[in-house]
Amino acid sequence: MSDNKPVGLSAEELAAESTTALPDKEVVSILDLNADIDLAIDAAAPIDLAVAANANVAAPIDAAVGANVLSVDSSAQALSDQGVLIDQGLDTDATAHATQDSGIDQGNDVVDSGAPAPADASTGTATDAPSTAPADGVGDAVGGATGSTDAGGAAGAVGDTAGGVTSGDMLDGNLLNVDVNVDADADVAAPINGAVAANANVAAPIDAAVAANVGSVGSDAVAVSQQDAIINQDITGSAEATSDQSSDIKQ
Repeated sequence: MSDNKPVGLSAEELAAESTTALPDKEVVSILDLNADIDLAIDAAAPIDLAVAANANVAAPIDAAVGANVLSVDSSAQALSDQGVLIDQGLDTDATAHATQDSGIDQGNDVVDSGAPAPADASTGTATDAPSTAPADGVGDAVGGATGSTDAGGAAGAVGDTAGGVTSGDMLDGNLLNVDVNVDADADVAAPINGAVAANANVAAPIDAAVAANVGSVGSDAVAVSQQDAIINQDITGSAEATSDQSSDIKQ
């Protein structure tokens, strides 16, 4: 183990150190942001949609369920018998006609060239340099500190050190200056036209039977599912979709 003990700075070494005074906390400005944004946005999206549909839907469903749970010498039977006769005839026309006539004028936009940022009573105009009053205040404080250097001893060393305090140029302004000036003029036009026509026949006969024995001894589970489906589907007609779009766009 080393017996070396840290040794502090002597009065001469302390006086030789150079320091920089910081301004008061309430006047320190790290970021100076000045944003001037002028936006002119014209958006037009006329939408026209026509839908025509003819549909026949048939969905007969038949289900049977039988179950034995934790039972002894039990029988579960499920019988599902379905007879389906579906005759679907569709004799019709589905016509969808969408007509869109758009006249969009976006050519009279006037974007301001940008005005200077408004003056602030507390900080002056937006282009004024930051005030250096805190540096004067620091100088007065330093002068007060160096005024009493006759106490001798440690007080004299502190006075000499305070006499070397200076306010550098790094603290005279902001750490980061950001000046943003954006002038944008956007014209957006998206006329949309659509037409949908459909003829449909849908038939979905479903037949189900379920039988189950769970944790049972000597049990019978019988499931019988029988389905007879006769489906006749006939479509006579036409499906016609017409979309007519005329757009006059001035940007």
